[in-house]
Amino acid sequence: MFSVAFFLALLALPVTGSPVEVRNSPITLPMTSRLAFSNVSDLLRHDEALIAALTQYNAHGRRDSVPLTNFDWGYSVSVGIGNPTRFYNLIVDSASAITWVGAYNQYVSSTGTNIGVPVGGIYQFGSFQGTLFEDSMTFGPDQLSINGMRFGVASTSEGFAFDGVLGIGPRGLTRGILNSPEATLPTVADYLVQRRAIRKPIVGIFFQPIGVGAPLIGGGEISFGGANRQRYTGRIEYTDITLTPYSSQYWGIDQAITYGDTPILDYTAGIVNCGCTFLYIASDAFERYQAATGGTMNANGLLQISFNQYLALHNLYFRIGEYTYRFVPNAQIWPRSLNYRIDGGDGDDDIFLIVKRLDLPTGSGLDFINGYVFLQRFYAVFDGSITPRVGFARTLYTRDKSN
Repeated sequence: MFSVAFFLALLALPVTGSPVEVRNSPITLPMTSRLAFSNVSDLLRHDEALIAALTQYNAHGRRDSVPLTNFDWGYSVSVGIGNPTRFYNLIVDSASAITWVGAYNQYVSSTGTNIGVPVGGIYQFGSFQGTLFEDSMTFGPDQLSINGMRFGVASTSEGFAFDGVLGIGPRGLTRGILNSPEATLPTVADYLVQRRAIRKPIVGIFFQPIGVGAPLIGGGEISFGGANRQRYTGRIEYTDITLTPYSSQYWGIDQAITYGDTPILDYTAGIVNCGCTFLYIASDAFERYQAATGGTMNANGLLQISFNQYLALHNLYFRIGEYTYRFVPNAQIWPRSLNYRIDGGDGDDDIFLIVKRLDLPTGSGLDFINGYVFLQRFYAVFDGSITPRVGFARTLYTRDKSN
């Protein structure tokens, strides 16, 4: 999903409520996949709308909305709010930073406080407007309840297949106050730190590849306060948020990409986004990748290769900060068990690549998007501390051959 703009007419007000004991372990919630798309063209249209949302600005410096039909795609978590506790199915969005409810399941609580501050958000396939509330939130299998959490409650919304949004983007995405341009709204992770539920505003993301187990089953989890050590191997390597505009507003990083020994993308800026399906690279880098792999563009919008070309595929190497990550050949292809969802895919023997052209040249400020296909191979950590950074680590699926 993945927001296009935010207008938050509010100041960061102090949080009230009883503190809880600081946890030494993260708060972890399972994520459920909802992948109700009819064919790969739906996914491509979804990604195209996201890219347009990230790059289009109007005369006031805000991103304009990009119309898109209601689209049931994404990873959601169940969060309880209020008393009696009512659970809301919220889509996880790393390109926005506000959390809100009420698109379907109405917010009703005897303990909620209306702060009286208008909030709203425009997304590429929908929008909401409402009011800021304060109430308790319940997280995780152990039903940890935290008081004093603030979130939006929709009075109107359109275009959503979920109850609302859990925004895990950088706090700076909530800027937009006319009388105080630098004021921001704390994120859920920030509030959890303020309430002493976690020590740092860190979010860990884990995805299981869709091809593992039955088709369309893929799942994952989100952890607040740190990484889940059970979900990755080795150590987490961090890199600071890029300073390059556009990408610097999001979980933006600098990276270079090599295909085998062939340079594909010079060290440049882009973003990590769990709401984008494919791996996008700048147009000139894509041309180099296509030439190196020998792929031909299928009418469905994906590069197609033969089985012999697949056997000859090289690793992609992502140099991020001081560490290089290996993206194996199997990670570069669409899950063959889902070929029936591809226009032009005649069977499991057809092989399509998941690297896509970003219709921007290198140096645009958004030269790549490491989407879901990247994150299902590496554990990701979004650290919103004083010096924001992003971290990656290998998982059991980094070299998996499930595709």
